[in-house]
Amino acid sequence: MGSASYDAVVIGVSAGGLQALKTFLPALPASFPLPLAIVQHTGEHSGSFTAEYLNTLSNITVKEAEDKEPLQACHAYLAPAGYHLLIEPDKIFSLSVDGRVNYCCPSVDVLFESAADVFRASLIGVVLTGANRDGAQGLATIRKYGGKAIIQNPETAESPAMPKAAFALTPDAEMVHLEQLASLLVQLSQSHERGLYANQHR
Repeated sequence: MGSASYDAVVIGVSAGGLQALKTFLPALPASFPLPLAIVQHTGEHSGSFTAEYLNTLSNITVKEAEDKEPLQACHAYLAPAGYHLLIEPDKIFSLSVDGRVNYCCPSVDVLFESAADVFRASLIGVVLTGANRDGAQGLATIRKYGGKAIIQNPETAESPAMPKAAFALTPDAEMVHLEQLASLLVQLSQSHERGLYANQHR
């Protein structure tokens, strides 16, 4: 496969999402060098509880993304309820209140497609448990640009519809059990010394 260098991770999750994130994020080491941007489908009036709760469990910083905030290493950013989360060409977040996509706001596809435009082959996309099709098209876009596609094994997902829909469009994606995801991402980030965020700490 060669030694691809990755600069960011985008994750989509819906039904069963809190349990999935609670399993996966705390397993990442504090030194994990890639920023993670996460869309979890939530009610429009959900507060920031999820990010605050996951932050108490995790070694990396977990927070809600803010408009015009730059992506940083060792951070996981959750889309705020009621806002689409996008990544701009200068690698900052933007929040949008545009209409629902796949009946969702935030939408996984919106995040994935904006990130694929920016990061191209240096992006990792991950689709986890969920009860709809959101993220399937976005993951296919990430693969089209040469990025890495990862899907939670539908047999182990609390809601298998989202992983199955993603796999139907991206059959060459790597399928993993949730418990293996953190170690896989750590392994993929090892070639990151030449990547974008490695220079931040010089």
